[in-house]
Amino acid sequence: MNIKRLSTADAGFDQQLKDLLAFETAQDDQIDLVVANILRDVKNRGDVAVLEYTKKFDHLDVSGLSQLEIPKPELQAALDNLPPAQRDALKQAAERVRVYHEKQLMSSWSYTENDGTLLGQQVTSLDRVGLYVPGGKAAYPSSVLMNAIPAKVAGVQELIMVVPTPNGEKNQLVMAAAAVCGVDRVFCIGGAQAVAALAYGTETVPQVDKIVGPGNAYVAAAKRRVFGVVGIDMVAGPSEILVICDGKTNPDWIAMDLFSQAEHDELAQAILLSPDADFLDKVAASANRLVEEMPRKEIIRTSLESRGALIKVKDLEEAARIANYIAPEHLELSIDDPLAFSKKIKHAGAIFMGRDTCEALGDYCAGPNHVLPTSRTARFSSPLGVYDFQKRSSLIMVSPEGAQTLGKVAATLAYGEGLQAHAHSAEYRLKP
Repeated sequence: MNIKRLSTADAGFDQQLKDLLAFETAQDDQIDLVVANILRDVKNRGDVAVLEYTKKFDHLDVSGLSQLEIPKPELQAALDNLPPAQRDALKQAAERVRVYHEKQLMSSWSYTENDGTLLGQQVTSLDRVGLYVPGGKAAYPSSVLMNAIPAKVAGVQELIMVVPTPNGEKNQLVMAAAAVCGVDRVFCIGGAQAVAALAYGTETVPQVDKIVGPGNAYVAAAKRRVFGVVGIDMVAGPSEILVICDGKTNPDWIAMDLFSQAEHDELAQAILLSPDADFLDKVAASANRLVEEMPRKEIIRTSLESRGALIKVKDLEEAARIANYIAPEHLELSIDDPLAFSKKIKHAGAIFMGRDTCEALGDYCAGPNHVLPTSRTARFSSPLGVYDFQKRSSLIMVSPEGAQTLGKVAATLAYGEGLQAHAHSAEYRLKP
């Protein structure tokens, strides 16, 4: 396996790094055209269009969309019938995710000024949220936990889950996760047609306020197009991991940590930064040996050879600077004092500190959310959380006394902007 070897001492390293990180995020025109037509069709024809697309793409032929809704007893049965070890693991992970996200709840607040004017902020939850979950063979119950639990913690009144079930194939772990999280309704629909149903509402599927959750290129394109009609979480790119290691960690561990993201798909990115050139050699050797044991070895190999890199840095200070430029989705600090070093990191979706903290723990059960910004968007974005399902309303209650002062200020500024009605509205409250 030929993983790129770079060094910050090389001439042209900055351009090499830019080229390595470059990812074509432009949408495929053909996909966008298909999605636009599906969205328009579902908006205009509702249930009938959703049923036609479900028959076409998932090979499910039913007479009514209500037949594709999974009753709650079936979800509970999926949970009850899991092997005990899986059921316990799912419940433990859910509890850890719930406890962590409860810390994120925002509170309403207000204060009263000397003249009696009250100002503040009122926090409320979204009414209804749609959760898209990949289905069929590529099914991820962890996605249910990470999207549904913060929504429920935030107080979302109704959570509607859509999950494709090609040829009627239902993933029992996904169904069980929906039961654990208290998802209110589950429909066996997927693709752009499911996004459209959630965004516009149909005779059977209620319109939601926000759509969250991962999906394929068609789902991502649909979410882009319906943004503004509803909110969306983010349009995520390929998975990423950046590891900073001082050379003292078992190289097999680091190689497998790189694999943990590379196995997602061929476009995933895994990068290692280390000041120890010999250690980079050891990790490369480990990767070449261990990849043969991986069921998804071809995906891992393609990912690492096309978008991966082992980079020699001058020191850990330089590694921190490069990490902040990359702004990775996942950042592992496999070094002696990771907590102190983490203060140097400004841009990362999630920071995994210490040699025993592999990224995979964050994917499933550590507690923090695994829905993270990718493609350098961690420079300005944050992990999914409870705050994504809450909103803030400003509170303003001006006292009669306060209106005398604020009215003059507002009127003066309004006249300056040429907005006389604004000025008069404030001046009408002034006492003679």
